[in-house]
Amino acid sequence: MATEPILPIPISYIAGNYYLFSIDAVTYLRREHHICGVLIGTLPQIPQQNVFLSLPLELMPEEARLLVEKGVACIVDEVKVQNQGMKAFMEEDRKQYLQDLEAQGLQAARLQAGRKEQQREKTLKKLEEKKAAKAKASEEPAPAVSEAPKDEPLLEVFADSQPPSHSPSTSRRTSTTVTAENALKITPATARPPLPAEPSPDQLMPLPQVPSSYPLFAHLHSEGYFLSPGLRFGCQYMAYPGDPLRFHSHFLVVSAEWDEELDLMDIIAGGRLGTGVKKGFLIGGAETEQDVRTFSVEWAGM
Repeated sequence: MATEPILPIPISYIAGNYYLFSIDAVTYLRREHHICGVLIGTLPQIPQQNVFLSLPLELMPEEARLLVEKGVACIVDEVKVQNQGMKAFMEEDRKQYLQDLEAQGLQAARLQAGRKEQQREKTLKKLEEKKAAKAKASEEPAPAVSEAPKDEPLLEVFADSQPPSHSPSTSRRTSTTVTAENALKITPATARPPLPAEPSPDQLMPLPQVPSSYPLFAHLHSEGYFLSPGLRFGCQYMAYPGDPLRFHSHFLVVSAEWDEELDLMDIIAGGRLGTGVKKGFLIGGAETEQDVRTFSVEWAGM
């Protein structure tokens, strides 16, 4: 069960991007603050994996800034955090941390070995059942019908009298002993712990730089929409009325400056595109951050 993270949540700034590495932070922000981000983690053995991705979660600059302005998160220079944290790491703490990782690896290896043993037992049981059924089908019928009832109990007694070594659960069982040598290697998804959960003041960074569409993003978010990147549909954001795992998006969102001249063909193309994918085309802009207006365009009769 996920636990509530300690606020403010540190957002790692790495090479110009914003990341979350804690699953507790990811679930909390999605549940309580409508922040979804984009999962980008993949497996080295499967570089073309692109459907079920995992941690870390990458945030748009707009999402990171919104969380900082709400006091929910803070931006930290992750390179500085790692360098300073590792230098201050005491040898005793380092040994304890490695021991904890080894204990987790042993526990994971025992669970894996137990699952493999259960699967092996099921497979052996099925093979024995198939073998017994085949042997029973190949038996010749008794010479007299009246003698058949006498043979059946004898067959049952003979089957029950087989030595235990014929049982797949005893004769073919191989004891699996999990030691430190064959324990699984645990790679933590986050550096906290062992590093301190709260960054020092010199590790904090200023507010993220955001595009001019940020007032529109913040306005729609305040109205309860979940927002995600809209590049796949040729827009800036996709606006969902609820969690994207449960709802389809309602709007293709494009931002415009307050006094920007709009090409009518762009509005027509956006309206047709939105209607073609069963969504509204929403365009909006702000004179100030507090004064945001939005308009939706839909194709009638389609």
